[in-house]
Amino acid sequence: MRRPSFGLRTKVTAAVVLITVTATAVMAFTASKVQEDDAVDSFAYTAKTSFGALFEQSWRGLEAMLAGRTTLTGFSREMSGRTAEWALFTKRPDGSADLTEYASTDLWYRPHPVPVRVGDRERIVAPVADRVLVRTDKTMDLLTAITEDPATGRRLLVVSGNFADYWLVQFFDLTPLDLDLAAQRTKLVYIALGVTVLGIAAAVFAAWNIQRPVRRVASAARELGDGAFDVRVPVKGRDELADLAASFNVMARRVSESIEDLRTKDRQQRRFVADVAHDLRTPLASMVATVDTLDSAVPETRTRAAELLGTQARRLARLVEDLLEISRFDAGSADFRPELVDLSALVEDAIEVSVPDAAVEVTSAGDTTVFADPRRVHTVVGNLLVNAARHGRTPITVSLTGTADAVTIRVADSGPGIPDELLPILFDRFVRGDQARRATEGSGLGLSIARENTLINGGEITVHNDHGAVFTVRLPRESPA
Repeated sequence: MRRPSFGLRTKVTAAVVLITVTATAVMAFTASKVQEDDAVDSFAYTAKTSFGALFEQSWRGLEAMLAGRTTLTGFSREMSGRTAEWALFTKRPDGSADLTEYASTDLWYRPHPVPVRVGDRERIVAPVADRVLVRTDKTMDLLTAITEDPATGRRLLVVSGNFADYWLVQFFDLTPLDLDLAAQRTKLVYIALGVTVLGIAAAVFAAWNIQRPVRRVASAARELGDGAFDVRVPVKGRDELADLAASFNVMARRVSESIEDLRTKDRQQRRFVADVAHDLRTPLASMVATVDTLDSAVPETRTRAAELLGTQARRLARLVEDLLEISRFDAGSADFRPELVDLSALVEDAIEVSVPDAAVEVTSAGDTTVFADPRRVHTVVGNLLVNAARHGRTPITVSLTGTADAVTIRVADSGPGIPDELLPILFDRFVRGDQARRATEGSGLGLSIARENTLINGGEITVHNDHGAVFTVRLPRESPA
């Protein structure tokens, strides 16, 4: 059987109502019991006070009766003039109550509380005999107990005082007190109902206030799911609901940034594929056209065709190698083997390998040793030197500066510099200063590969113009791996 499902508003309302009703019921019950106990204690105290005055006046008569100076009849006559209702008890050998004498008379005055007339006194006292017919240490120690009149069903307060083997007993009706307490309980019930109604209203209002921001977040989540990545939820207060709204805004911002990154990468990927196709097509087209001239009868033509074919094949090989290197970076599988490297010696070797015929001036200051991958740093320096020789002018200046935590490599040429519109995208793939994309020796991936190799070593690469293009590579002393 499927369990019923309730909404947040219903759950919050039910929880607040349950707490309110429970708290009100407990408070009403507790107040009723405290009030009842206090009222009974006050009634008993008043009754004992009234009975105490009677007992203090009558114990001398009991003493005289026990001493033989008067009879039980004389004691009864004396007591009848003092109170409207009394009873004198002794105990039988088996410990049960034995009614010795009693009186029920009408007096012109009525003490308060009023002792009441009862019927079968022995039967009334029997259930509480072990509490009121007990010998006390002092004559004025009074005992009380609450019992029920079996004939009428009303509750009675039994008060007794002990003298020798006799107990003087009076009965007080608790019915008026019970009626007052019942009226008080009725008032408490009405008050509890009123509080419950107010609690329900407060619960509905609280649930509405809680549900409103939750619905706002839910609505914003639906809009976000529909593609409105700029949707945000207003944050009000500093409670959990405000945290929910703030968390949603953070999530929406990150989703928006992730989607924008994906879109950017998609555009880059599309452009990358188009550029790869273009750069592969150019040497392949040249190679196909050259192949047709290899069977020429003119030796010079065949020689020239072979040279062109070799050039395009080497260009194609470099392009494929660069593409493979870029793909390794994209896949996160680029090999990285750091070791202690002297950058001064590495730069000299890169000059000899990359631009052996160019005029390059090298200056060095400070400690130029770092912990990095020498092959990748060599690739960075080599690509920058080739770029400076190919797109700039000599002389080329390479400056090495060692500081406490890093070494800076600065490669500057004497050319016209980099166009301002290319500076922000110069390290993107297939970006060339040649916007017409004429056939050149470069693949347009050199600077992109230089940046990736710099980043994998934990460094950074920047470019600016200063009487020519200036590339700055900063490598930390310690490798990030």
